[in-house]
Amino acid sequence: MRGWEHDVDVARRALPRRRGPSATTPARRAEIVEAALASFAEHGYERASLRDIAARAGLTHAALLRHFSGKDELLPAALAQREAHEEDLASRIMTAHVPGEQILSAVLADEFAESDFQRNWLALTVAATNPEHPAHEFFLGRRERMRSRFTDGPLPTKEDELLTADEKITLVLAMVDGLRIQALLDPSRDALGLLTIFMKLIAAQPPAAEPEH
Repeated sequence: MRGWEHDVDVARRALPRRRGPSATTPARRAEIVEAALASFAEHGYERASLRDIAARAGLTHAALLRHFSGKDELLPAALAQREAHEEDLASRIMTAHVPGEQILSAVLADEFAESDFQRNWLALTVAATNPEHPAHEFFLGRRERMRSRFTDGPLPTKEDELLTADEKITLVLAMVDGLRIQALLDPSRDALGLLTIFMKLIAAQPPAAEPEH
Protein backbone atom coordinates (compact mmCIF):
# COMPACT_ATOMS: atom_id res chain seq x y z
CA MET A 1 0.00 0.00 0.00
CA ARG A 2 1.39 3.38 -1.05
CA GLY A 3 1.91 6.04 1.61
CA TRP A 4 -1.03 8.22 0.66
CA GLU A 5 -3.32 5.20 0.29
CA HIS A 6 -2.54 4.27 3.89
CA ASP A 7 -3.30 7.84 4.95
CA VAL A 8 -6.60 7.75 3.05
CA ASP A 9 -7.56 4.50 4.77
CA VAL A 10 -6.79 6.04 8.15
CA ALA A 11 -8.79 9.15 7.24
CA ARG A 12 -11.79 7.08 6.17
CA ARG A 13 -11.76 5.09 9.41
CA ALA A 14 -11.43 8.31 11.38
CA LEU A 15 -14.79 9.63 10.19
CA PRO A 16 -17.35 10.00 13.00
CA ARG A 17 -19.47 6.94 13.66
CA ARG A 18 -23.01 6.76 14.90
CA ARG A 19 -23.16 7.22 18.64
CA GLY A 20 -25.50 5.81 21.25
CA PRO A 21 -28.69 7.48 22.48
CA SER A 22 -28.41 11.15 23.39
CA ALA A 23 -30.75 13.37 25.33
CA THR A 24 -30.15 16.42 23.15
CA THR A 25 -32.51 16.97 20.24
CA PRO A 26 -29.86 17.97 17.63
CA ALA A 27 -27.77 14.90 18.42
CA ARG A 28 -30.84 12.66 18.35
CA ARG A 29 -31.95 14.11 15.01
CA ALA A 30 -28.47 13.46 13.62
CA GLU A 31 -28.71 9.82 14.73
CA ILE A 32 -32.13 9.47 13.08
CA VAL A 33 -30.78 10.96 9.86
CA GLU A 34 -27.83 8.54 9.96
CA ALA A 35 -30.26 5.66 10.43
CA ALA A 36 -32.39 6.93 7.55
CA LEU A 37 -29.35 7.13 5.30
CA ALA A 38 -28.48 3.50 6.11
CA SER A 39 -32.05 2.39 5.46
CA PHE A 40 -32.28 4.29 2.16
CA ALA A 41 -28.92 2.84 1.09
CA GLU A 42 -30.02 -0.73 1.85
CA HIS A 43 -33.65 -0.67 0.73
CA GLY A 44 -33.97 2.33 -1.54
CA TYR A 45 -36.10 5.37 -0.78
CA GLU A 46 -39.42 3.87 -1.83
CA ARG A 47 -39.03 0.60 0.11
CA ALA A 48 -37.41 2.01 3.25
CA SER A 49 -39.90 2.28 6.09
CA LEU A 50 -40.13 4.70 9.00
CA ARG A 51 -40.36 1.72 11.36
CA ASP A 52 -37.06 0.36 10.05
CA ILE A 53 -35.44 3.76 10.42
CA ALA A 54 -36.80 4.11 13.96
CA ALA A 55 -35.49 0.67 14.90
CA ARG A 56 -32.03 1.50 13.55
CA ALA A 57 -32.03 4.70 15.62
CA GLY A 58 -33.22 2.89 18.75
CA LEU A 59 -36.56 4.72 18.79
CA THR A 60 -40.22 3.90 18.56
CA HIS A 61 -42.10 4.89 15.44
CA ALA A 62 -44.02 7.52 17.43
CA ALA A 63 -40.81 8.98 18.87
CA LEU A 64 -39.31 9.32 15.39
CA LEU A 65 -42.36 11.29 14.23
CA ARG A 66 -41.72 13.82 16.99
CA HIS A 67 -38.50 14.73 15.16
CA PHE A 68 -39.44 14.24 11.50
CA SER A 69 -42.81 14.29 9.79
CA GLY A 70 -41.92 11.49 7.39
CA LYS A 71 -39.57 10.23 4.68
CA ASP A 72 -40.04 13.35 2.56
CA GLU A 73 -38.42 15.39 5.32
CA LEU A 74 -35.84 12.76 6.20
CA LEU A 75 -34.50 12.25 2.69
CA PRO A 76 -33.06 15.76 2.10
CA ALA A 77 -31.54 15.70 5.59
CA ALA A 78 -29.97 12.28 4.94
CA LEU A 79 -28.54 13.40 1.60
CA ALA A 80 -27.10 16.57 3.15
CA GLN A 81 -25.49 14.53 5.92
CA ARG A 82 -24.02 12.08 3.40
CA GLU A 83 -22.57 14.97 1.42
CA ALA A 84 -21.10 16.43 4.61
CA HIS A 85 -19.39 13.09 5.26
CA GLU A 86 -18.01 13.13 1.72
CA GLU A 87 -16.63 16.63 2.22
CA ASP A 88 -15.05 15.60 5.53
CA LEU A 89 -13.42 12.59 3.90
CA ALA A 90 -12.25 14.68 0.93
CA SER A 91 -10.63 17.19 3.29
CA ARG A 92 -8.83 14.41 5.12
CA ILE A 93 -7.71 12.84 1.85
CA MET A 94 -6.34 16.14 0.59
CA THR A 95 -4.16 16.46 3.69
CA ALA A 96 -2.67 13.05 2.76
CA HIS A 97 -1.23 14.68 -0.38
CA VAL A 98 -3.23 12.50 -2.75
CA PRO A 99 -2.75 13.58 -6.40
CA GLY A 100 -5.62 15.88 -7.38
CA GLU A 101 -6.96 13.60 -10.11
CA GLN A 102 -7.30 10.72 -7.60
CA ILE A 103 -9.22 12.56 -4.86
CA LEU A 104 -12.71 11.88 -6.21
CA SER A 105 -11.93 8.19 -6.83
CA ALA A 106 -10.65 7.87 -3.27
CA VAL A 107 -13.81 9.49 -1.87
CA LEU A 108 -16.04 7.14 -3.89
CA ALA A 109 -14.07 3.94 -3.21
CA ASP A 110 -16.30 2.58 -0.43
CA GLU A 111 -19.47 3.55 -2.26
CA PHE A 112 -18.46 1.82 -5.50
CA ALA A 113 -17.76 -1.36 -3.53
CA GLU A 114 -21.45 -1.58 -2.52
CA SER A 115 -23.53 -2.66 -5.51
CA ASP A 116 -26.89 -2.36 -3.70
CA PHE A 117 -26.08 1.18 -2.66
CA GLN A 118 -25.14 2.00 -6.25
CA ARG A 119 -28.43 0.69 -7.60
CA ASN A 120 -30.45 2.58 -5.01
CA TRP A 121 -28.49 5.78 -5.60
CA LEU A 122 -29.05 5.57 -9.35
CA ALA A 123 -32.76 4.93 -8.84
CA LEU A 124 -32.96 7.91 -6.50
CA THR A 125 -31.07 10.14 -8.95
CA VAL A 126 -33.47 9.30 -11.76
CA ALA A 127 -36.53 9.73 -9.53
CA ALA A 128 -35.22 13.11 -8.37
CA THR A 129 -35.34 14.47 -11.93
CA ASN A 130 -39.05 14.99 -11.18
CA PRO A 131 -39.37 18.55 -9.80
CA GLU A 132 -41.92 17.26 -7.28
CA HIS A 133 -39.52 14.73 -5.75
CA PRO A 134 -38.22 15.59 -2.25
CA ALA A 135 -34.60 15.13 -3.40
CA HIS A 136 -34.95 17.31 -6.52
CA GLU A 137 -33.49 20.47 -4.99
CA PHE A 138 -30.57 18.54 -3.46
CA PHE A 139 -29.45 17.10 -6.80
CA LEU A 140 -30.12 20.39 -8.57
CA GLY A 141 -27.77 22.18 -6.18
CA ARG A 142 -25.14 19.43 -6.10
CA ARG A 143 -23.46 20.64 -9.29
CA GLU A 144 -22.99 24.16 -7.92
CA ARG A 145 -21.67 22.87 -4.60
CA MET A 146 -19.19 20.63 -6.39
CA ARG A 147 -18.14 23.46 -8.68
CA SER A 148 -17.28 25.70 -5.74
CA ARG A 149 -15.20 22.93 -4.15
CA PHE A 150 -13.35 21.86 -7.32
CA THR A 151 -12.67 25.13 -9.13
CA ASP A 152 -9.73 26.08 -6.94
CA GLY A 153 -8.51 22.51 -6.62
CA PRO A 154 -8.58 19.52 -8.97
CA LEU A 155 -10.47 21.34 -11.75
CA PRO A 156 -8.84 24.73 -12.21
CA THR A 157 -10.36 26.72 -15.05
CA LYS A 158 -8.94 29.66 -16.96
CA GLU A 159 -10.91 32.13 -19.03
CA ASP A 160 -9.29 30.95 -22.25
CA GLU A 161 -10.17 27.26 -21.74
CA LEU A 162 -12.64 25.45 -23.96
CA LEU A 163 -14.76 24.31 -20.98
CA THR A 164 -16.08 26.43 -18.15
CA ALA A 165 -15.94 25.20 -14.55
CA ASP A 166 -19.68 24.51 -14.65
CA GLU A 167 -19.33 22.45 -17.83
CA LYS A 168 -16.45 20.47 -16.32
CA ILE A 169 -18.52 19.62 -13.25
CA THR A 170 -21.45 18.60 -15.46
CA LEU A 171 -19.14 16.20 -17.31
CA VAL A 172 -17.70 14.83 -14.05
CA LEU A 173 -21.17 14.14 -12.60
CA ALA A 174 -22.24 12.51 -15.87
CA MET A 175 -19.08 10.39 -15.91
CA VAL A 176 -19.58 9.24 -12.31
CA ASP A 177 -23.20 8.24 -12.93
CA GLY A 178 -22.24 6.48 -16.15
CA LEU A 179 -19.42 4.60 -14.43
CA ARG A 180 -21.85 3.49 -11.72
CA ILE A 181 -23.86 1.71 -14.41
CA GLN A 182 -20.79 0.22 -16.07
CA ALA A 183 -19.44 -1.02 -12.73
CA LEU A 184 -22.77 -2.71 -11.98
CA LEU A 185 -22.92 -4.31 -15.43
CA ASP A 186 -19.32 -5.51 -15.22
CA PRO A 187 -17.87 -5.50 -11.66
CA SER A 188 -14.47 -6.55 -13.02
CA ARG A 189 -14.11 -3.19 -14.76
CA ASP A 190 -11.87 -0.71 -12.94
CA ALA A 191 -14.42 2.11 -12.99
CA LEU A 192 -12.58 4.30 -10.49
CA GLY A 193 -9.34 3.86 -12.40
CA LEU A 194 -11.11 5.22 -15.47
CA LEU A 195 -12.48 8.09 -13.39
CA THR A 196 -8.95 8.98 -12.29
CA ILE A 197 -7.81 9.09 -15.92
CA PHE A 198 -10.83 11.21 -16.86
CA MET A 199 -10.15 13.66 -14.02
CA LYS A 200 -6.56 13.98 -15.14
CA LEU A 201 -7.63 14.72 -18.70
CA ILE A 202 -10.33 17.22 -17.79
CA ALA A 203 -8.09 19.03 -15.33
CA ALA A 204 -5.24 19.38 -17.80
CA GLN A 205 -4.42 22.95 -18.71
CA PRO A 206 -4.28 23.83 -22.41
CA PRO A 207 -0.80 24.44 -23.82
CA ALA A 208 0.35 28.02 -23.65
CA ALA A 209 -0.16 29.94 -26.84
CA GLU A 210 2.91 30.56 -28.96
CA PRO A 211 4.09 34.17 -28.63
CA GLU A 212 3.46 36.30 -31.69
CA HIS A 213 6.50 37.47 -33.61
